[in-house]
Amino acid sequence: MMQLKFYAFSMRVSLAIWLSILSAACSANPGPYHFDASGISRPVLENYLKRSVTMTEFLAVDPYTNDGPYPYKEDDVRLIKNTGAKFIGRAIYRWGREEVLIIPEYLKQARKLVEAVHAYDKDIIFQAALFEIVTRSVEKIPVPDWAFEALEVPVENRHFSYDQMLNPDGKFVNHWREGSSVPDITRQEAQLWFIFLAGTYFDIGCEALHLGQTALMGMADPDLLQWQSFVDKLRSFAKTATRRGWVLLDAHVPHGGMIVDGVSLLDFNTFPLRIKEIPDKPRQALLEVGYLDALYNKSKGGITPSGWRCQSLPYLVEFDNFGCSRTPGEATVDSHFIWGYDEITWFYLQSEAYRQAWLRYAYNWVRENDPNGFLQMPVSRLVSLCEGKGRGKYRANNKSAGNPDGLNVEETIKELWNNQ
Repeated sequence: MMQLKFYAFSMRVSLAIWLSILSAACSANPGPYHFDASGISRPVLENYLKRSVTMTEFLAVDPYTNDGPYPYKEDDVRLIKNTGAKFIGRAIYRWGREEVLIIPEYLKQARKLVEAVHAYDKDIIFQAALFEIVTRSVEKIPVPDWAFEALEVPVENRHFSYDQMLNPDGKFVNHWREGSSVPDITRQEAQLWFIFLAGTYFDIGCEALHLGQTALMGMADPDLLQWQSFVDKLRSFAKTATRRGWVLLDAHVPHGGMIVDGVSLLDFNTFPLRIKEIPDKPRQALLEVGYLDALYNKSKGGITPSGWRCQSLPYLVEFDNFGCSRTPGEATVDSHFIWGYDEITWFYLQSEAYRQAWLRYAYNWVRENDPNGFLQMPVSRLVSLCEGKGRGKYRANNKSAGNPDGLNVEETIKELWNNQ
């Protein structure tokens, strides 16, 4: 009888030990998409980059019409679920018309979409963008106290000042058009504006920020010291302002990264695909290491914001949009245009079969030629239809009554991700 009792006791102890070990193991490895205020590991970061999409203005809903620049929101939510997307790039941003940010309904609708997706998958990251543009509309916006506090400057009762965001020597002033300029990151007012944008997007649930063309905004900051100071304050602010206490930062990096004293200011890099025409095959194109300023094998490494070292920082390549050349339809091998079009417009103009085949090619080519690179899948993007046709929108969704503009790229994305 004593032996039976001892055996039962031993079994309980053994079970308790195994449960303790299992619990410790689960704590040590909480999941493939876990990160917190201490940072993000390389495997987790790459898990997000492997399932990254460009989904331009998915969170933007016109406050006056309750619609948005990219309609069919319900079908977009369905696409996210169907493909298993984890990183929703360019989900919200402003390019002019900054005053919508103080219309309560605009942010309310954006938060509603974030919550709807997070109810399905709480790990999904939404990325906002802080682009290289400010317009006089910023003067309609009062500066909230929390923005001054996040930037660690005295609180004032005033609106934003457009003129105080600009380069005092006039560099890139009215760069986009009259009253629409590139902000200078060395100006405190420009940093105050970016902190305000960041906090506004954090509040609706965004956990990543694309910093756009930092070289343009760093026109007077060649050593990146002002960018470093601002990013430090931004990360400190994110510890209490974001869901998980960490913000993922990236930017377009024509020089391979933003490195100061061996430390990257960014969590990952981003750059256009840089697609090259095949002159003897009309409208066809390929990818090539070393073509123009492509990032392949040139992403700079160092110590990351999360503390781990790398020789080459992980990066995304995307289908960029920037307009059309003066000769649409003609090969321009020595320029950024592909057959006279920007990257997403060129892709949009292909046949359905070629789009699907080329996406498979590009996805595999990037992974084979640089293991640090990942293709950001195109889901929603503005296209520039030249030749007098006006502008349109590329949509990867399956064509259906829920999205009649769909181009049937969705299942190709899903296939590639499921096979990786």
